[in-house]
Amino acid sequence: MVEDCEKQSKRKSNSRCRSLRLYIIFTVFLLLFLCYYIIPNEMSASWALTVGLLFPEKFTTQAINASLNTVSAVTPSERWKSPEPYYVAYPYKYNLILNEPEKCQKENPFVILMVPVTPSNTAVRDAVRSTWGSERLVGDKTVSVLFLLGLPTSEDRETLQQNLLQESEKHHDLIQNDFWDSYYNLTIKTMVMLEWLSVYCQNASYAMKVDSDMFLNVKKLVDVLQSAPKHNYMTGLVERKAVVLRNPSSKWYLPKTVYNPPLYPPYALGLGYVFSLDLPEKLIKAAQRVRPVYIEDVFLGLCMTYLGIDLTDPPSGNLFNVFPVKYNRCSYSKLIATTTHSMRDQVEFWKDLQRPGPYC
Repeated sequence: MVEDCEKQSKRKSNSRCRSLRLYIIFTVFLLLFLCYYIIPNEMSASWALTVGLLFPEKFTTQAINASLNTVSAVTPSERWKSPEPYYVAYPYKYNLILNEPEKCQKENPFVILMVPVTPSNTAVRDAVRSTWGSERLVGDKTVSVLFLLGLPTSEDRETLQQNLLQESEKHHDLIQNDFWDSYYNLTIKTMVMLEWLSVYCQNASYAMKVDSDMFLNVKKLVDVLQSAPKHNYMTGLVERKAVVLRNPSSKWYLPKTVYNPPLYPPYALGLGYVFSLDLPEKLIKAAQRVRPVYIEDVFLGLCMTYLGIDLTDPPSGNLFNVFPVKYNRCSYSKLIATTTHSMRDQVEFWKDLQRPGPYC
């Protein structure tokens, strides 16, 4: 009798243990289900980043990308605020709002100039259109120009978007994607530029990403490119062994948690760099493997290093200039790009360079 009682007690104990284990397993799976599928849709991006420490990076990217792309450009919503400054929502599928899909097919450019600019900066776009952006034929080489934009972030973004639609109808030179247009999203803007080129502009030989506040000598650019390599080519003002800035007050600060090495790989400064049109597809594939940083020119340098492709130094040291070059016709006829002190300088210098007569 005693033995029967002990056996019965053991069976009950084992049954309770199995029930408890099943309950724990069910609870864990339920929590995982809630974390993975339901809660990210309701909680903030910062919470998703915290959860992302426990889950694969793909989940974190999907969750935050969803939160960054829930606001329509033309629908009233809460005031825009900057996302986490060191998180880059890429890779991600961004959608075109304004497009010129037949630009390259119709114009068949030798080089296409891709100019990033904020949605509100109509004056700068008009300045480019009236100066170096108007140089569409150099010898027998065609030059095309497109402006790259994201979504307006200001409170009057509905009005801005309507103005952009009208501007696009008039000039047919705007490419806009559905990411917030901000400094910390410059890497996204650069990558969607490469995506656009790989899909819509495979027939061009070269592209140049050039900032809207630069003076550009299009004739010298075309002249240099006529003897440039056709493959694996990227040039500009190439930085080699640049030090990573660790001062939090710096505009280009990067913490070690984002990028640990003390030096960057070689990269071309974002003020203006040129590349052959076989590179966009390769860089897009590399970007799936390289952790993105918000400093867009550095990120391209990281992707080039991943691909094992070295950057090409320009044939002359004065072609690309990060500091404004004092104007005279002779020196400006020999450079490709330089910063200037003002938009007025850009316009006046360009006009003077176009007048007849010897440069030097």
